[in-house]
Amino acid sequence: MSKRPSLTRRGAFGRGLAVSVAGLRAGGAFALDSALTRLRGGDGQDSELLRREARRFVAELGRLKGTCVKIGQMFAMLGEHFLPPALTEALHELESATEPLPWPEIEPALREALGDRLDELAVEPEALAAASLAQVHRAVVRETGETIVLKVQYPGLADVIDSDFDAVVRMLLLARWIKAGRELDDWLGSLRQQLHNEIDYEREAAIGDRVAALVAERREALATRGIRYHVPLRHARYCAATVLALEYIDGEPVGSPAVAGLSLRRRNALGRAMLELFFLELYDWGLLQTDPNFGNFLIRRSPGGDELVLLDFGSTLYCDDAFLANLGSAIAAGQRQDREALVEALTGLGCLREDSSDFARQTFSEFSLRLLEPLRPPEALPREYLNRRGEYCWGRSRLMQRVGRQAAASAATRHFTTPSREFAMIARKLTGVFTFIAVLDAQFNAHDTVLSYIDEGDGETP
Repeated sequence: MSKRPSLTRRGAFGRGLAVSVAGLRAGGAFALDSALTRLRGGDGQDSELLRREARRFVAELGRLKGTCVKIGQMFAMLGEHFLPPALTEALHELESATEPLPWPEIEPALREALGDRLDELAVEPEALAAASLAQVHRAVVRETGETIVLKVQYPGLADVIDSDFDAVVRMLLLARWIKAGRELDDWLGSLRQQLHNEIDYEREAAIGDRVAALVAERREALATRGIRYHVPLRHARYCAATVLALEYIDGEPVGSPAVAGLSLRRRNALGRAMLELFFLELYDWGLLQTDPNFGNFLIRRSPGGDELVLLDFGSTLYCDDAFLANLGSAIAAGQRQDREALVEALTGLGCLREDSSDFARQTFSEFSLRLLEPLRPPEALPREYLNRRGEYCWGRSRLMQRVGRQAAASAATRHFTTPSREFAMIARKLTGVFTFIAVLDAQFNAHDTVLSYIDEGDGETP
C-alpha cells in the first residue's frame, strides 16, 4: 500500500486542532490588543501584536497546505469586506507560488484515476506549476507525440474539504476577527460552495467545453477588431474525477519580460481583449469566471495577432437577468457619475438595503464611482491620467491602489455594511481585469467597448 500523501497525512482532527490552537493564540492577542488600544486611545489598525499573530496563523495555514491554503486565499481576496487589515494583509502571503508534491506522492493518485491509460502517456515527474488544490504536469501521448498537460488534484482533498473550512471559520471566530450573524452565514455558505465547485472537475470540464464553443462562434467577428481568445482543447480520454487533461500551450504570463517588450499596439489589443472578455462573459455567455488570478491566463504571442489563453473555469458565477440589468445600470450610472442612479442600482444588486444608512450609501457609491473610473466617456476621465492623445493610461493611474485604500478605510468603520456576495465577486473580477490591463501598461479608452454591451440610458443590453 502506498504511503499517505503529506498533504493529508494528518487527519481532519489533527488539522482542525492545529488551526484552532492558532485561533486561540490570535484571540488572546486580539483581546489584549483591544484592551491596550482602549487605554492608548488608538485605532489598533497597525498593531504589531496583531500583525505578528496574523502572520503566525497564516504560516499555520500554509504548513497544512491544500484546502486550508485555498480557503485562506479566498478570504484574502474578499477579506476586506469583513476582516481586519492586519489579517487581510497576512493572508495575501498565501497567494505566492505553492510548492508541488513530489512525484512519488502524485504518481499513485494518477494511476488510481487513469488506470492503464496512464501507460499511454509519458509524464514529466517535475511539475510545471502548483497551486493550492492541484498541480500541473506536462505529458506526451506516446502514440501521437502530442503534448498535453495534466491538472492533478491533490489526493484526499474531498475527505478534508469541509472539516478544513469549518476549522478556519472556527479560528476566525475564536480570534474575534469575524462575528457570527446572518450576513456572514450567507457569505460562508457561498464560499463553501465555491470551494466544492473548484474540486468538481466534471463541472469545470463542462464549462470549459461550453466556453470553447462560445469562443469559436465569435472568433471571426472578434478577430476583425484584433481580439483573439483561445481555450485549450480538452483530451477526454485522459480526464477523470480528479484529473483534467488539456492541450499544452506554450505561452507567457502577463507579467513576463517578453510581454512587457511587446509594442504598445499589441499590449493595447491584449488589454482590450481582457476588458471585452468581462462583458462577453456577463452579457453574451451568461457566466463569469470569477478568479482573476494571473495564473489563469496565458498570452500566446504571434505577429499575426496575439491570443489571450483562458485556462481555468473552476470558479464560475451564473448571474440572473435582474442582477445583470442592475449591474448594467450601475455601470451606466458610473459613466455619468450619477450618484442617485448608482445608489438605486447598488440597492438592486443587494449591496445596499432600502434602510441603509447615509454613510453606507455614500461609501459604496464613492467606491463604485472610483472603481468604474476607466469606463467613463473620454471627456470625463481625469486629465492627469491621460496621454497626449487623450487616452487613459492604465498603469499610470494607479487605480487599484487608490480604490484599495478607500475600501480598507471604509471597511474599518463601525458603519460598514457587508455587500452581497455577487457584488463582491463582480468587484473582485473588475479589479483583476483592471490590474491585468495596468500590468500591460496599456493606453486606451474603454467607453466605446462598454457601450457595445450596455445602453447608457437604462443599463439594458442593446
